[in-house]
Amino acid sequence: MEPQHKIQHTLLENNVISALKTVYDPEIPVNIYDLGLIYHLQINVPANDVYILMTLTTPNCPVADDIPGQVQEAVKQVEGIGDVKVELTFDPPWDKDRLSEAALLDLGLL
Repeated sequence: MEPQHKIQHTLLENNVISALKTVYDPEIPVNIYDLGLIYHLQINVPANDVYILMTLTTPNCPVADDIPGQVQEAVKQVEGIGDVKVELTFDPPWDKDRLSEAALLDLGLL
């Protein structure tokens, strides 16, 4: 990737992460990114299509049908993004070791 394209890709990725941080788990007052629910984020150039592999805190999450759609809509709002595909997985299962330092601070665990 050329240096200019690499910079644009990094900016786009940062904007996507910012968008992901606007989506919250309804049971825990922390955004899904800092909760560690995003397992993989890929932006494919030149169309800037986004693929997100994510999980939920539990397979029995009452909003399991809603959060992936919220993620897709939040990411679609990022300027310059093409198609957005969100895939849900429970392998490996989420655990609290995936929490970011910011999430640990928010939850008073640090």
